[in-house]
Amino acid sequence: MSRANDNSGFLYMLPALLVLMFVVAIPIMVVVNYSVQDVFSGNIFIWAGSAWFEKTLKSTEFWATLGRSALYSSLVIAIEIPLGVFIALKIPKSGRMATFYIIVMAIPLLIPWFVVGLIWKIFADPAIGPMGAALAGFTDTYDLNRPLVAWLVILLVDVWHWTGLVVLLAYAGLVAIPEALYQATRIDGASRWATFRYVELPRLRHVLLIALLLRLTDSLMVYIEPFMITRGGPGTSTTFLSMDLIQTAMYQFDFGEASASALIYVLIMLTLSWALYSVLMKRHD
Repeated sequence: MSRANDNSGFLYMLPALLVLMFVVAIPIMVVVNYSVQDVFSGNIFIWAGSAWFEKTLKSTEFWATLGRSALYSSLVIAIEIPLGVFIALKIPKSGRMATFYIIVMAIPLLIPWFVVGLIWKIFADPAIGPMGAALAGFTDTYDLNRPLVAWLVILLVDVWHWTGLVVLLAYAGLVAIPEALYQATRIDGASRWATFRYVELPRLRHVLLIALLLRLTDSLMVYIEPFMITRGGPGTSTTFLSMDLIQTAMYQFDFGEASASALIYVLIMLTLSWALYSVLMKRHD
């Protein structure tokens, strides 16, 4: 058999494809089935067709929640991507201090989401938390029952938790840049900004695209941190899509409506990710 016609490599992919089927394909099929059914206790299903999709798309609450999630993701990306690149540029390319900084930036990534939410719930509480007590004593406006304060705290938690991911990706891209390019910029007398603009940034575009897509999907799925810190309040000001889906499915037991909302949610995420990837890659071709 010629090398061109040898497809035996697909056999090595078979275990991964089987795992992917069980963890992705089958759950999605179940959700699709629930989204067109009216589900009752005792596994009683009544065909509902597209009723749940129509209800979700006409719901002002769904679009308001989607808007909050979109705003949250936009703010997170706008803060963490530039901040992560800035920190990565300040880390030495080699040496013990480089290892120390990388470990420090990686520590928040190793902490489970639930623990992060619990830590910051205590830390930001005005009654018992050091940050909360200090801010409450400094100003009367610090109150987690204020929507702006609640948003700022949740954004701070996300920045603390996930900026390290951008730093690690950006740092890996910077280390991979050949030293000869830096020598050429020094010979040409290029400024620090010119070096970043024409040497470093073009070679970081792929790792930054990965960071952008990861932070987009992760931030749209945020749940634990706002649930632990604000319970989605005050009111619904910090209730995002994932939290709304959990409340609909687990507290209201509307599995059909929650499944339809989840599928719309997935389609929106896939569309955004594909559009973002296509635009950025086309722009740099």
